[in-house]
Amino acid sequence: MAMQMKDRSKGSGSLVSQVGESLRQAILSGQYSAGDKLPSEHELTETHSVSRTVVREAVAALRSDGLVEVRQGAGIFVLGADPSLSARKVDKARVASDLEVLEIRTPVEIEAAGLAALRRSPAQEEAIFECHRKILQCIESDQSIREADLELHAAIAEATNNPLFRQFLESQGSAIIPQSRLVPETRTAEQTAYRKLIHKEHEAIVVAISDRDDRAARNAMRDHLVGSQARYRNLLRDLRSFTS
Repeated sequence: MAMQMKDRSKGSGSLVSQVGESLRQAILSGQYSAGDKLPSEHELTETHSVSRTVVREAVAALRSDGLVEVRQGAGIFVLGADPSLSARKVDKARVASDLEVLEIRTPVEIEAAGLAALRRSPAQEEAIFECHRKILQCIESDQSIREADLELHAAIAEATNNPLFRQFLESQGSAIIPQSRLVPETRTAEQTAYRKLIHKEHEAIVVAISDRDDRAARNAMRDHLVGSQARYRNLLRDLRSFTS
């Protein structure tokens, strides 16, 4: 089952790259100009013969590059070929979107942590610990922890032994882990300190699950995700103050 998930993930990632590159070239070539609306999510899935999840991840990558913005209820709009255009506007939109994802994740993953503590098998416990170790390895080698972070949360969802928790995370794709940078990569010391904070929050969750303490696991996951929401709300307030 794990191998099937891995293979599906690889195929999905390849499709995401293909769709993203196709849209990127259409924007850079001038096929779509700043202010133009891209085809709808449904139209993109039909055109490229891919799932909605693939389209959403491809659009998320374009948004991360500052090429498009997603307006709730309106669609996907081109910002321009120059990523510096409306940079602050892109940042605000991305942070707001990341905050929305965190809000919907919170109640689901709090329950997932509690169930994982009660239901995890020894093999699932070891998988969770291995994902946690990977995050520390990324920190020590000064690499992004985003992928390892996603793997840890997926491993916890898997340990609930309720497939719907894992499916929920997979339906969100890589967007499940916020893309906005709370600390610029250029501020190395602060970036490392931030990553260590996340690792410490994860550790409380992992230990509680290992101890089969469902109450502590739920509280630790709540502290982690509610804390993340607070950090992103502070960032959003800073961005609004900057542009006011």
